[in-house]
Order: sequence, then structure tokens, then C-alpha cells
Amino acid sequence: MQRRFIATLAATLLALGTASASANDYPSKPVTVIVPQAAGGSNDIVGRLIAQKLGETLPGAVVVENRPGAGGNIGTVYVAKAPKDGHTLLMTISSAQAINPAVYKNPGFDPVKDFTPLALVGSVPNVLVVNPAFPAKNLADFLKLVKANPGKYPYASAGVKLQHIPYKGVAPAMTDVIGGQVPMAFTSLPSVLQHLKAGRLVAIGVSSPSRSPVLPDVPAIGEQVPGYSGTLWVGLFAARGTPPEIEGRLQDAMKKVLAASDTQEKLQAQGVELANATPAQFAALLQEDITRWARIVKESGATID
Repeated sequence: MQRRFIATLAATLLALGTASASANDYPSKPVTVIVPQAAGGSNDIVGRLIAQKLGETLPGAVVVENRPGAGGNIGTVYVAKAPKDGHTLLMTISSAQAINPAVYKNPGFDPVKDFTPLALVGSVPNVLVVNPAFPAKNLADFLKLVKANPGKYPYASAGVKLQHIPYKGVAPAMTDVIGGQVPMAFTSLPSVLQHLKAGRLVAIGVSSPSRSPVLPDVPAIGEQVPGYSGTLWVGLFAARGTPPEIEGRLQDAMKKVLAASDTQEKLQAQGVELANATPAQFAALLQEDITRWARIVKESGATID
């Protein structure tokens, strides 16, 4: 009995010592931040900025790898199945982490059981953009036009009948909108901000409750459609099972990154509304969104095999 106790105690101390050493040595190789969406989208833009700053905070390189597909499921599953050592992280958006589990019959991951929230970066609004040749140049005229011509104009928006054309990523979609093949798009603000500034696209409205500081002259859609609001959050996750000491180091590093004035300035310049949330508050937000979207998807009957 005594031998068994000593053996168990020794094993426990060895495990604690190994975990501590592992945390002290972390990272022992480059950290890869998986972005489960294509290059050029908001998550990619934010992810690359955060990875750069995280690499300046941690002792080692931090690189971004895009693994798009299945609405974000492919990259998300990749991180869930990766070694639980903190060297493979997930930078994702609320639509992939909170909505996909309700829409897809088998997304391949559990957003709560498979991941630990590390840091909520912030939220971004969607923006309704049109080709400069589109006849409507403001939100009021746009709504009148599409309501008077249901089904005539390709793409999608809530409350009016349009034709949806799906793309694999933001970049090819914007290429076609700029080229005039498709007259409009509804996409995240950071992914089109450069095109708006260059005059290649015209912003009609933003989905946030109020106007965006980077587009002060563009009305919030809620100004014309009372109650309308819709934003995406962006956050960093580790695979569940990563040693708590390593998760703690990552959380501390992200806290420093997000507190840095130059990080804040660069994110805000992209239209990101910065968050001020603890990992626990981030976890609570995720759970709220999962519950809310599960109800919405069930009521709508939407599903993807």
C-alpha cells in the first residue's frame, strides 16, 4: 500500500514538473495561427496583425496559415485535432464558431468541448457595398430599388428578395463586384475598406447599431430598417487539453498585445471595435451565441449536409 502511494506521488510530481518545464520552454517551435477562411477576409486581416504582434511578445515566430473550406469547418477541425501543446492556435469568427455547429449536421468539432477561448479581439460590422455603376448610391434609394424589383439583382440581404451567389472567399467576390459581374455584396468592413477608400466600391450601409468611426458618412442600416443589427466577433482559441500553464502564457501575451496602443490603432483603422473581455467573458459570449443561433437556425429550418 505504501509503495503504491509513493509511486503515485512520484508520478504526480513528475507530471507537474513536466508541465512546468513545458510551460517554461514554450514555445519550443514556431506557433501557427490557423485562419479557417481565405486570405483577404476580416479574420485573415486581423489574424495577421495579431500574429505579428504576438510574435513580438512571445519568444519565437508566430505565423498565419489559411485553411479555408466548408464555411470554416476544415481549419477549425484541423486545430481541434492538432497536438495540444499551444503551437497550433485558431483565429476565427463568430459565424464559424457559433453558427456552423447549428447549420451543419456534422461540422466535425464541438465549439465548447474542443476549444478554450484565449482572447476576444473585437467585433466588425458587415457593410453593404455596390459597384460604382449601380443606380442607387444611398441606403434609402437602394431599399426602394430592390423592393421594387424583387429577384432582379444578384446577392443577398435581409428583408428584400435578391439572388444569392456564393463565393469561396471575399477576394474573388470583390473582384466580381468591382468588375461589374455582380452589382453588390454584403461583407465585413475590413475586407473592403481599401476598395472603398480607392473608390472601386461604394458603401451603402453598415450592419452595426451605429455608424462606424472609419465610415462616418455611411449610415447604419438600422437608421432605415429599425432594429437591424449584425456584427461578427473575432477571437483566438487553443485546442482544449492544452496545459493550463501554456494557456495562461498565451492569455497574458494576448492581453499585452491588445493593450498596446499601436495594435489598437491598427485594428481601429480597419474598422474593428476593440473588446475588453476576460477569457471567461469570452467563453460566456460564445455560449450565448451558440444558444441564440441554435434557436434561430431551428426556427428557420436551415441546414447544410
